[in-house]
Amino acid sequence: MQRDMKQFFDQMRLQNSKKPLPILSFPSVSLMGVTVREMTSLPGLQSKGMKLVAEAVDAAACVSMMDLSVEAEAFGAQIRRSEDEVPTVVGALVEDEEQAEALQIPAVGAGRTGLYVEEIRKACELITDRPVLAGVIGPFSLAGRLMDVTEIMVACYTQPDAVHTVMKKACAFLKEYMLAYREAGANGVVIAEPLTGMLSPALAEEFSEPYVRELIASVRDDHFAVVYHNCGNNVADMAASIFRVGADAYHFGNAVDMRRILPLADPNTLIMGNVDPAGQFLNGTPESIREETLKLMEDCCPLYPNFVISSGCDIPPAAKWENIHAFFAAAEEYYRR
Repeated sequence: MQRDMKQFFDQMRLQNSKKPLPILSFPSVSLMGVTVREMTSLPGLQSKGMKLVAEAVDAAACVSMMDLSVEAEAFGAQIRRSEDEVPTVVGALVEDEEQAEALQIPAVGAGRTGLYVEEIRKACELITDRPVLAGVIGPFSLAGRLMDVTEIMVACYTQPDAVHTVMKKACAFLKEYMLAYREAGANGVVIAEPLTGMLSPALAEEFSEPYVRELIASVRDDHFAVVYHNCGNNVADMAASIFRVGADAYHFGNAVDMRRILPLADPNTLIMGNVDPAGQFLNGTPESIREETLKLMEDCCPLYPNFVISSGCDIPPAAKWENIHAFFAAAEEYYRR
Protein backbone atom coordinates (compact mmCIF):
# COMPACT_ATOMS: atom_id res chain seq x y z
CA MET A 1 0.00 0.00 0.00
CA GLN A 2 1.60 3.26 -1.13
CA ARG A 3 1.93 5.91 1.57
CA ASP A 4 3.34 9.40 1.84
CA MET A 5 6.20 8.45 4.17
CA LYS A 6 7.42 12.00 4.67
CA GLN A 7 3.97 12.86 5.97
CA PHE A 8 3.91 9.66 8.04
CA PHE A 9 7.12 10.55 9.88
CA ASP A 10 6.10 14.21 10.27
CA GLN A 11 2.76 13.23 11.78
CA MET A 12 4.43 10.70 14.06
CA ARG A 13 6.85 13.34 15.33
CA LEU A 14 4.01 15.76 16.09
CA GLN A 15 1.84 13.24 17.96
CA ASN A 16 1.78 13.57 21.72
CA SER A 17 1.44 9.80 22.07
CA LYS A 18 3.74 7.87 19.74
CA LYS A 19 3.46 4.19 18.94
CA PRO A 20 6.68 2.25 19.55
CA LEU A 21 8.65 1.11 16.55
CA PRO A 22 10.87 -1.80 17.61
CA ILE A 23 12.84 -3.95 15.18
CA LEU A 24 10.59 -6.90 15.80
CA SER A 25 10.35 -9.80 13.37
CA PHE A 26 12.26 -12.94 14.35
CA PRO A 27 10.25 -13.66 17.55
CA SER A 28 7.43 -14.61 15.18
CA VAL A 29 9.08 -18.05 14.99
CA SER A 30 7.51 -18.95 18.33
CA LEU A 31 4.10 -17.75 17.15
CA MET A 32 4.29 -20.13 14.19
CA GLY A 33 6.19 -23.00 15.78
CA VAL A 34 8.97 -22.92 13.17
CA THR A 35 12.75 -22.68 13.39
CA VAL A 36 14.90 -19.72 12.38
CA ARG A 37 16.43 -21.93 9.67
CA GLU A 38 12.96 -22.56 8.24
CA MET A 39 12.00 -18.89 8.57
CA THR A 40 15.06 -17.76 6.61
CA SER A 41 14.82 -20.35 3.84
CA LEU A 42 11.23 -21.44 3.16
CA PRO A 43 8.68 -19.41 1.15
CA GLY A 44 5.66 -17.95 2.87
CA LEU A 45 6.95 -17.94 6.45
CA GLN A 46 8.42 -14.45 6.72
CA SER A 47 5.33 -12.70 5.41
CA LYS A 48 3.09 -14.82 7.64
CA GLY A 49 5.31 -14.04 10.61
CA MET A 50 5.22 -10.32 9.91
CA LYS A 51 1.43 -10.46 9.73
CA LEU A 52 1.24 -12.29 13.07
CA VAL A 53 3.51 -9.70 14.68
CA ALA A 54 1.28 -6.92 13.30
CA GLU A 55 -1.72 -8.62 14.87
CA ALA A 56 0.07 -9.16 18.20
CA VAL A 57 1.36 -5.63 18.83
CA ASP A 58 0.34 -2.08 17.92
CA ALA A 59 3.66 -0.95 16.47
CA ALA A 60 3.97 2.14 14.27
CA ALA A 61 5.35 0.04 11.41
CA CYS A 62 6.15 -3.55 10.58
CA VAL A 63 9.83 -4.39 10.01
CA SER A 64 11.05 -7.44 8.08
CA MET A 65 13.71 -9.98 9.06
CA MET A 66 17.06 -8.27 9.78
CA ASP A 67 19.17 -11.13 8.45
CA LEU A 68 22.53 -9.49 7.75
CA SER A 69 23.94 -12.55 6.01
CA VAL A 70 21.65 -12.42 2.98
CA GLU A 71 23.50 -9.84 0.91
CA ALA A 72 26.95 -11.33 1.57
CA GLU A 73 25.64 -14.77 0.63
CA ALA A 74 24.45 -13.34 -2.69
CA PHE A 75 28.07 -12.30 -3.37
CA GLY A 76 29.21 -15.86 -2.65
CA ALA A 77 30.19 -15.67 1.02
CA GLN A 78 29.97 -18.82 3.12
CA ILE A 79 27.10 -18.83 5.62
CA ARG A 80 26.82 -20.71 8.91
CA ARG A 81 23.23 -21.68 9.67
CA SER A 82 21.59 -23.27 12.69
CA GLU A 83 18.07 -24.14 13.71
CA ASP A 84 17.52 -21.31 16.17
CA GLU A 85 20.05 -18.57 15.42
CA VAL A 86 20.11 -15.96 12.67
CA PRO A 87 22.58 -17.01 9.92
CA THR A 88 26.10 -15.58 10.07
CA VAL A 89 28.94 -15.13 7.58
CA VAL A 90 32.02 -17.32 7.93
CA GLY A 91 35.50 -16.37 6.70
CA ALA A 92 36.50 -13.82 4.09
CA LEU A 93 35.68 -13.71 0.39
CA VAL A 94 38.06 -10.83 -0.38
CA GLU A 95 41.57 -10.47 1.09
CA ASP A 96 43.38 -8.09 -1.25
CA GLU A 97 42.98 -5.58 -4.08
CA GLU A 98 43.20 -8.28 -6.76
CA GLN A 99 40.30 -10.20 -5.23
CA ALA A 100 38.40 -6.95 -4.72
CA GLU A 101 38.73 -6.14 -8.42
CA ALA A 102 37.63 -9.66 -9.35
CA LEU A 103 34.56 -9.59 -7.08
CA GLN A 104 31.41 -9.93 -9.15
CA ILE A 105 28.31 -7.90 -8.36
CA PRO A 106 25.39 -10.34 -8.15
CA ALA A 107 21.96 -9.74 -9.61
CA VAL A 108 19.06 -9.26 -7.22
CA GLY A 109 17.64 -12.73 -6.82
CA ALA A 110 20.98 -14.40 -6.14
CA GLY A 111 21.10 -16.55 -3.03
CA ARG A 112 18.09 -15.84 -0.85
CA THR A 113 17.61 -12.22 -1.93
CA GLY A 114 14.81 -13.20 -4.30
CA LEU A 115 13.01 -14.99 -1.47
CA TYR A 116 13.32 -11.96 0.81
CA VAL A 117 11.98 -9.56 -1.83
CA GLU A 118 9.05 -11.86 -2.56
CA GLU A 119 8.23 -12.14 1.15
CA ILE A 120 8.02 -8.36 1.36
CA ARG A 121 5.68 -8.38 -1.62
CA LYS A 122 3.42 -10.85 0.20
CA ALA A 123 3.69 -8.96 3.49
CA CYS A 124 2.55 -5.74 1.82
CA GLU A 125 -0.55 -7.56 0.62
CA LEU A 126 -1.26 -8.92 4.12
CA ILE A 127 -0.46 -5.78 6.16
CA THR A 128 -2.30 -2.64 5.14
CA ASP A 129 -2.86 -0.77 8.41
CA ARG A 130 0.74 0.43 8.86
CA PRO A 131 3.92 0.89 6.81
CA VAL A 132 6.01 -2.15 5.93
CA LEU A 133 9.78 -1.66 6.10
CA ALA A 134 12.31 -4.07 4.60
CA GLY A 135 15.66 -4.71 6.25
CA VAL A 136 19.00 -4.41 4.45
CA ILE A 137 22.62 -4.30 5.52
CA GLY A 138 24.62 -1.10 5.10
CA PRO A 139 27.51 -0.87 2.63
CA PHE A 140 30.41 -0.84 5.10
CA SER A 141 28.86 -3.63 7.16
CA LEU A 142 28.42 -5.66 3.96
CA ALA A 143 32.03 -4.97 2.93
CA GLY A 144 33.08 -6.15 6.39
CA ARG A 145 31.32 -9.44 5.91
CA LEU A 146 32.97 -9.88 2.53
CA MET A 147 36.45 -8.99 3.82
CA ASP A 148 36.02 -10.21 7.45
CA VAL A 149 34.83 -7.76 10.09
CA THR A 150 38.17 -7.71 11.89
CA GLU A 151 40.38 -7.60 8.82
CA ILE A 152 38.53 -4.69 7.23
CA MET A 153 39.38 -2.51 10.21
CA VAL A 154 43.06 -3.06 9.47
CA ALA A 155 42.52 -2.84 5.71
CA CYS A 156 41.12 0.68 6.05
CA TYR A 157 44.73 1.66 6.86
CA THR A 158 46.76 -0.92 4.92
CA GLN A 159 44.57 -1.54 1.84
CA PRO A 160 42.22 1.43 1.52
CA ASP A 161 41.89 1.00 -2.24
CA ALA A 162 40.66 -2.58 -1.77
CA VAL A 163 38.10 -1.42 0.79
CA HIS A 164 36.84 1.32 -1.52
CA THR A 165 36.60 -1.14 -4.41
CA VAL A 166 34.47 -3.51 -2.35
CA MET A 167 32.40 -0.61 -1.02
CA LYS A 168 31.56 0.56 -4.54
CA LYS A 169 30.44 -2.92 -5.53
CA ALA A 170 28.46 -3.33 -2.31
CA CYS A 171 26.66 -0.05 -3.00
CA ALA A 172 25.90 -0.98 -6.60
CA PHE A 173 24.21 -4.18 -5.42
CA LEU A 174 22.43 -2.60 -2.46
CA LYS A 175 20.94 0.10 -4.66
CA GLU A 176 19.32 -2.49 -6.92
CA TYR A 177 18.27 -4.58 -3.93
CA MET A 178 16.51 -1.64 -2.28
CA LEU A 179 14.87 -0.64 -5.54
CA ALA A 180 13.56 -4.20 -5.80
CA TYR A 181 12.01 -3.80 -2.35
CA ARG A 182 10.46 -0.51 -3.45
CA GLU A 183 9.05 -2.17 -6.56
CA ALA A 184 7.67 -4.99 -4.38
CA GLY A 185 5.62 -2.46 -2.41
CA ALA A 186 7.74 -1.76 0.67
CA ASN A 187 7.21 1.67 2.19
CA GLY A 188 10.89 1.92 3.02
CA VAL A 189 13.98 0.18 4.33
CA VAL A 190 15.98 0.03 7.52
CA ILE A 191 19.69 0.17 6.64
CA ALA A 192 21.72 -1.58 9.35
CA GLU A 193 25.25 -0.17 9.42
CA PRO A 194 26.54 -1.41 12.81
CA LEU A 195 30.14 -2.02 11.77
CA THR A 196 30.59 1.68 11.04
CA GLY A 197 30.05 2.33 14.73
CA MET A 198 33.39 0.65 15.45
CA LEU A 199 35.35 3.04 13.22
CA SER A 200 36.99 6.29 14.23
CA PRO A 201 35.03 9.38 13.16
CA ALA A 202 37.59 10.11 10.44
CA LEU A 203 37.37 6.61 8.99
CA ALA A 204 33.57 6.70 9.17
CA GLU A 205 33.61 9.90 7.13
CA GLU A 206 35.77 8.23 4.49
CA PHE A 207 34.48 4.68 4.33
CA SER A 208 30.81 4.90 5.25
CA GLU A 209 29.24 8.36 5.06
CA PRO A 210 29.67 9.09 1.32
CA TYR A 211 28.48 5.64 0.31
CA VAL A 212 25.44 5.63 2.58
CA ARG A 213 24.56 9.19 1.56
CA GLU A 214 24.75 8.29 -2.14
CA LEU A 215 22.75 5.11 -1.57
CA ILE A 216 19.97 6.89 0.29
CA ALA A 217 19.76 9.64 -2.30
CA SER A 218 19.40 7.08 -5.08
CA VAL A 219 16.44 5.20 -3.59
CA ARG A 220 14.38 7.40 -1.27
CA ASP A 221 11.40 9.48 -2.32
CA ASP A 222 8.22 10.69 -0.63
CA HIS A 223 6.76 7.18 -0.78
CA PHE A 224 9.90 5.21 0.12
CA ALA A 225 11.66 6.11 3.35
CA VAL A 226 15.07 5.16 4.68
CA VAL A 227 15.76 4.56 8.37
CA TYR A 228 19.46 4.45 9.30
CA HIS A 229 20.49 2.07 12.12
CA ASN A 230 23.82 2.01 13.92
CA CYS A 231 24.53 0.26 17.22
CA GLY A 232 28.29 0.79 17.51
CA ASN A 233 30.07 2.15 20.56
CA ASN A 234 31.48 5.18 18.74
CA VAL A 235 28.20 6.52 17.40
CA ALA A 236 28.14 9.68 19.51
CA ASP A 237 31.61 10.65 18.30
CA MET A 238 30.58 10.34 14.65
CA ALA A 239 27.07 11.76 15.03
CA ALA A 240 27.71 14.70 12.69
CA SER A 241 28.78 12.30 9.93
CA ILE A 242 25.80 10.01 10.54
CA PHE A 243 23.28 12.83 10.41
CA ARG A 244 24.66 13.98 7.07
CA VAL A 245 23.59 10.81 5.24
CA GLY A 246 20.07 12.16 4.71
CA ALA A 247 17.91 9.43 6.22
CA ASP A 248 14.25 10.02 7.07
CA ALA A 249 14.80 8.69 10.60
CA TYR A 250 17.66 7.32 12.70
CA HIS A 251 17.72 4.28 14.97
CA PHE A 252 20.42 3.64 17.56
CA GLY A 253 21.49 0.59 19.56
CA ASN A 254 21.56 0.19 23.31
CA ALA A 255 25.32 0.88 23.46
CA VAL A 256 24.42 4.47 22.60
CA ASP A 257 23.46 7.01 25.25
CA MET A 258 20.30 8.55 23.77
CA ARG A 259 20.67 11.58 26.04
CA ARG A 260 23.96 12.33 24.31
CA ILE A 261 22.67 11.74 20.77
CA LEU A 262 19.33 13.55 20.87
CA PRO A 263 20.74 17.07 21.41
CA LEU A 264 22.90 16.58 18.31
CA ALA A 265 20.00 15.63 16.04
CA ASP A 266 17.70 17.78 13.93
CA PRO A 267 14.56 18.19 16.08
CA ASN A 268 12.46 17.67 12.96
CA THR A 269 13.87 14.17 12.39
CA LEU A 270 12.72 11.07 14.28
CA ILE A 271 15.33 9.45 16.51
CA MET A 272 14.56 5.91 17.74
CA GLY A 273 16.01 3.63 20.40
CA ASN A 274 17.03 1.77 22.44
CA VAL A 275 15.88 -0.81 25.01
CA ASP A 276 18.42 -3.64 25.30
CA PRO A 277 17.36 -6.54 23.01
CA ALA A 278 19.40 -9.24 24.77
CA GLY A 279 19.42 -7.88 28.29
CA GLN A 280 15.70 -7.06 28.40
CA PHE A 281 13.67 -8.59 25.56
CA LEU A 282 15.53 -11.91 25.75
CA ASN A 283 16.80 -12.21 29.31
CA GLY A 284 14.76 -9.66 31.23
CA THR A 285 11.42 -9.92 32.97
CA PRO A 286 8.18 -8.00 32.39
CA GLU A 287 9.05 -5.96 35.47
CA SER A 288 12.61 -5.14 34.39
CA ILE A 289 11.68 -4.21 30.83
CA ARG A 290 8.86 -2.01 32.11
CA GLU A 291 11.31 -0.23 34.38
CA GLU A 292 13.93 0.28 31.66
CA THR A 293 11.37 1.43 29.08
CA LEU A 294 9.78 3.95 31.42
CA LYS A 295 13.18 5.26 32.55
CA LEU A 296 14.32 5.79 28.95
CA MET A 297 11.09 7.54 28.01
CA GLU A 298 11.21 9.73 31.11
CA ASP A 299 14.76 10.74 30.22
CA CYS A 300 14.07 11.48 26.56
CA CYS A 301 10.43 12.22 25.75
CA PRO A 302 9.87 15.47 27.71
CA LEU A 303 12.79 17.31 26.12
CA TYR A 304 12.79 15.67 22.69
CA PRO A 305 9.39 15.31 20.96
CA ASN A 306 11.20 13.64 18.03
CA PHE A 307 12.12 10.62 20.19
CA VAL A 308 10.39 7.29 19.53
CA ILE A 309 10.82 4.35 21.89
CA SER A 310 12.20 1.23 20.24
CA SER A 311 14.38 -1.79 20.81
CA GLY A 312 18.10 -1.13 20.69
CA CYS A 313 18.57 -3.51 17.78
CA ASP A 314 16.87 -6.52 16.20
CA ILE A 315 14.95 -8.41 18.91
CA PRO A 316 16.36 -11.96 19.16
CA PRO A 317 14.28 -14.92 17.90
CA ALA A 318 14.02 -16.44 21.39
CA ALA A 319 12.82 -13.23 23.06
CA LYS A 320 9.93 -13.77 25.43
CA TRP A 321 6.58 -12.50 24.22
CA GLU A 322 5.65 -11.58 27.78
CA ASN A 323 8.58 -9.15 27.70
CA ILE A 324 7.60 -7.81 24.28
CA HIS A 325 4.06 -7.14 25.49
CA ALA A 326 5.44 -5.55 28.68
CA PHE A 327 7.50 -3.15 26.54
CA PHE A 328 4.41 -2.01 24.62
CA ALA A 329 2.40 -1.77 27.86
CA ALA A 330 5.09 0.41 29.44
CA ALA A 331 5.05 2.80 26.48
CA GLU A 332 1.27 3.03 26.73
CA GLU A 333 1.57 3.58 30.50
CA TYR A 334 3.98 6.46 29.99
CA TYR A 335 1.68 8.28 27.60
CA ARG A 336 -1.36 7.71 29.85
CA ARG A 337 0.45 9.72 32.50
